[in-house]
Amino acid sequence: MKRILKAYPHSWKLKEPFVIARGTMSTSAVLVVELTAEGVAGRGEACGVSYHGETVQSMLEDVARVKAAVEAGADRHDLLHLLPAGGARNAIDAALWDLESRSTGVPAWRRAGMPQGEPVITACTIGIRPLAAYEQAAAALAQYPWIKIKVDKTDPVNAVKAVRRAAPGAKLIVDANQSWSLSDVVAYGPQMADLGVSLLEQPMAVGLDASLAVVKCPVPVCADESISTLDDLSGLVDRYDFINIKLDKTGGLTAALELAHAAKQAGLRLMTGCMVGGSLAMAPSMVLAQICEINDLDGPWLLAEDWPGGLVYTDGVISPPWPAFWG
Repeated sequence: MKRILKAYPHSWKLKEPFVIARGTMSTSAVLVVELTAEGVAGRGEACGVSYHGETVQSMLEDVARVKAAVEAGADRHDLLHLLPAGGARNAIDAALWDLESRSTGVPAWRRAGMPQGEPVITACTIGIRPLAAYEQAAAALAQYPWIKIKVDKTDPVNAVKAVRRAAPGAKLIVDANQSWSLSDVVAYGPQMADLGVSLLEQPMAVGLDASLAVVKCPVPVCADESISTLDDLSGLVDRYDFINIKLDKTGGLTAALELAHAAKQAGLRLMTGCMVGGSLAMAPSMVLAQICEINDLDGPWLLAEDWPGGLVYTDGVISPPWPAFWG
């Protein structure tokens, strides 16, 4: 079966500048992969991991290194040994899943061993902004089940208070993106608990979070930047309650599923997350989301435009992408 692999860059414009503790973005540059065999095409999209130094150019170079092998028939499991974890492997892995599903007629979620392939609830994110603007943004999301609040060291408690005033019934995730110290966790943790925060995501910097095993936060804590692949898992069990699995970090759904099952066996709870990309980047994560307690797959929701026929977001609920769009 002859295959043809194509890869190209694309850029998405955001609805508004997206501000987190690491910086601000107004556009999102992504890699798109198309894999065609006997007239059937599978697609994948990846943002890469910018804090690991990935760019669209570096991902295109990674794809070029394995193009011949993939066109010659390398499968998803071969790919794990051909490329390191990252955006290029994620995009090709997604295209392989999609191609397999379209060729066999078996949905990706079923082939992944999921119990179902249903709509999922997602958190919708409010980026860092002035305090009054937090409340205004939250008022527009008051009916959503989950709201994620980006904060840094600058007055995070009052930012959460502003959101809570406008959205008293929502479950809240607070994401500090590594910007807090241990003393911040000790000071802010009880106040976050009093405000009914359901999850605190990556408060401390990677490599400086060992103290979370000793100083327990009253709010469940989730690893994000501290967990990329299965190799990172063993050191996190005593520090975190949840891990946030992102396909750009694991290098695709195939590796993400392996990490998810290992994490559950280790007693960690599961969240799936995303970088800021289009529906094609989110679609494989919808498979993983079927077994996650918390999902943060709002990347397309943050965009000014998206793929035609992509995921549908309705008050914080995502409709599945299958069968027409992906998988």
